[in-house]
Amino acid sequence: MTAFAEFERVVRGLAPAAAVVLGSGLSRAAAAFREAAAVGFGEVPGLVPPTVPGHGGRLAVGHWGATPALVFFGRLHYYEGHSPDVVAGPARAAAALGARRFVLTNAAGGIHPNLAPGELMAIRGHLKLIGPDAWRSAGRAVREPYAAALLARMPELLAGVYAALTGPCYETPAEIRAAREMGADAVGMSTALEAEAAAGLGLEVAGVSCVTNRAAGLDPAPLAHADVLVTAQRAADRLAAVIGRLLASDLASVGA
Repeated sequence: MTAFAEFERVVRGLAPAAAVVLGSGLSRAAAAFREAAAVGFGEVPGLVPPTVPGHGGRLAVGHWGATPALVFFGRLHYYEGHSPDVVAGPARAAAALGARRFVLTNAAGGIHPNLAPGELMAIRGHLKLIGPDAWRSAGRAVREPYAAALLARMPELLAGVYAALTGPCYETPAEIRAAREMGADAVGMSTALEAEAAAGLGLEVAGVSCVTNRAAGLDPAPLAHADVLVTAQRAADRLAAVIGRLLASDLASVGA
């Protein structure tokens, strides 16, 4: 029996209806997760191992609190050289394994004045500015694949728009000014492709950004990936509580 076949056997026994993707440095938010089985991304059909620090590249199944769940420790990015179809692989894998709810998390730069490092933002919509022609395309329109019912489960968080940029370089101050004019409240390099793919598969989608720094040009300090990981870990407890609420809420009604 292959590693994935054995993993799939455990999944079928637990029947998780929800999945969560943990972004850069956010694996500590899974302290409440009790793992029953895990497999590397490279063993999962349609996935490849990630190459970015802070993304472990494991898919696990177990219980988040009392809720059976799939957890993707890490994700794939467009800037790693992957096609949008490969980047969206976790959404397809989650759906194939029976998930009906897909919770995405990411580390992001704060644009909104109330989003200081360590704050969380509920994603209500995103700007997909990914690819060589993104700034000249219709991608400037805010897209909203995120479920209103799940957004309502996060009333304590600022509900904002996430701008997904190509990466891997951090954004320039000019790009941040442009994104802010288009309505962005936070900025990063992920989530949009996965969210749209999951919604297209009929999954109920939620997104949470962990603000790890002020966006370029809004703070004199230089941006560094190591600092992003440290700040993400500090917000882990708050993020864990939000994820637990999203995974458990009204799952019986999803897809009914």
